[in-house]
Amino acid sequence: MSRVRILLEKDLRAVVKLDLSAVDCVEQAFAALATKPVAMPPVLRLDIPEFRGEVDVKTAYVPGFDGFAIKVSPGFFDNPKLGLPSLNGLMILFNSRTGLVDALLLDNGYLTDVRTAAAGGVAARHLARADARCAAILGAGMQARLQLEALTLVRPIKEARIWARDPENAQRLADAFSREHGIEVTAVADAKDAVAGADIVVTTTPAEKPILLAEWLEPGQHLTAMGSDAEHKNEIDPAVFERAIYVADRLTQTCKLGELHHAIEAGIVRPDRSFDELGAIIAGTATGRRRADDITFADLTGTGVQDTAIANLALTRAQNAGSGQMIDNDTTMGDAA
Repeated sequence: MSRVRILLEKDLRAVVKLDLSAVDCVEQAFAALATKPVAMPPVLRLDIPEFRGEVDVKTAYVPGFDGFAIKVSPGFFDNPKLGLPSLNGLMILFNSRTGLVDALLLDNGYLTDVRTAAAGGVAARHLARADARCAAILGAGMQARLQLEALTLVRPIKEARIWARDPENAQRLADAFSREHGIEVTAVADAKDAVAGADIVVTTTPAEKPILLAEWLEPGQHLTAMGSDAEHKNEIDPAVFERAIYVADRLTQTCKLGELHHAIEAGIVRPDRSFDELGAIIAGTATGRRRADDITFADLTGTGVQDTAIANLALTRAQNAGSGQMIDNDTTMGDAA
């Protein structure tokens, strides 16, 4: 007899928040990627261009975790026109010892939102200057809001600028964040103006052409690119690679899906060039920022270790809270026909 815990989005929102414990959880997953025999296959990807849709499947086994997650994450970017969210999804958490299903996490993409924002916080914690006070966010969707919130957890952010293609969306986010978090947030009409003087810049869009140019960057800034998680997405001018210290979440991914992919295509970076990964910097086996005036650049395409980490955290907290629904799933011995 196998017992499976079913957790709905409302259950998961009650036990998992974007807080320092979530940031620490994702940080530990990145460190494991650099220090343990993690098994993480390439991302399985399905494109549905007719409806501007994509589906990513990510997974990883991390030694020391009780379970491993398989995450299915659809993104349909015309959904807002239908009054629907762009992102959705679910996670299945399997027992690492037996392979049986421990939990079904029907999160509608919530856990992905949290772990993605937490990864941005991890990157800023290890690459941005400790005194970073001003942030620029390019984009005004859910991830833009969460990325800014994550930055406030790891750096003394006192001011932020929001730029988006739709100025009304930028203004709404600026007003809401100012009201909820008590810091000065302004909507800016020009992306270049948003970046000017910022200590940390985060791009959070599904853009297919660069929205940030290399010439805009200034000494001492940290840049995190979140949106380029597919071959056709490209937020950052490839010339940035000539100015910044580049850090990948997973180099084998970013050379195919991330901003690195476009720099290689443009001939700015050799295909065989090696770069440090965020996990190695966390583990202390590589160095990110060396001087205060360095420009650092984190290319975060999203990794299966993040999903396994946040799913384990969610199940542990749900078990402690007694939340969700338990079902008995009868199992039979023997080989399947």
